[in-house]
Amino acid sequence: ETNVKLKTAIQLAKENNMPNENIERAIKRGTGEADGVSYEELLYEGYGPGGVAVLIEALTDNKNRTTPEIRKIFSKNAGNLGENGCVAWMFDKRGYFIFEKAKVNEDTIVDLALEADAEDVKSDNENIEVITPPEDYQKFSNLIKEQNIDCMLSEVTLIPKTTVDVEGKKAMQMLNLMEQLEDHDDVQKVYANFNIADEIMEEISASKDQE
Repeated sequence: ETNVKLKTAIQLAKENNMPNENIERAIKRGTGEADGVSYEELLYEGYGPGGVAVLIEALTDNKNRTTPEIRKIFSKNAGNLGENGCVAWMFDKRGYFIFEKAKVNEDTIVDLALEADAEDVKSDNENIEVITPPEDYQKFSNLIKEQNIDCMLSEVTLIPKTTVDVEGKKAMQMLNLMEQLEDHDDVQKVYANFNIADEIMEEISASKDQE
């Protein structure tokens, strides 16, 4: 599983044009080889405004430094750091793919998804999403590569079982919480089960543009 996770991380880094030296540094951190420093993988769980479940994957060389900093970020944004196991059960590990609708044939995507035993295919005006069991992630990934199908994003991730709608002040607080967590040097990835309606997101974006 670690190799699959590492391979996926490298693939995502290259797709996002991360310099090779940064990728190598990240790999060394992940295997505890960076300058002789031992790194520890941590999973933080907590709640954001409105009871939103938040799950954080972190990599640190000093747990006693990182934990208080994560707790402070929660507290500043109407949330709180919880106990282990408090929200992890609200997420499922799944393979996740996004395709730009204008660049692919939807019928082909559906056919390949069925062939790879995918769990779900979702479509809107712009994108097609395919969700697979984690063990079938590589199977579907290989199928789309064989067909030279362009994929916007592919990863093994955590998908919330249900979502919580947030609006108004809570929506702004939730976005600030996510931004500050993702900006923390030790944080690798943040998962949350919130949903903000498009019109509310547009209002927030407009208000930020005016600042």
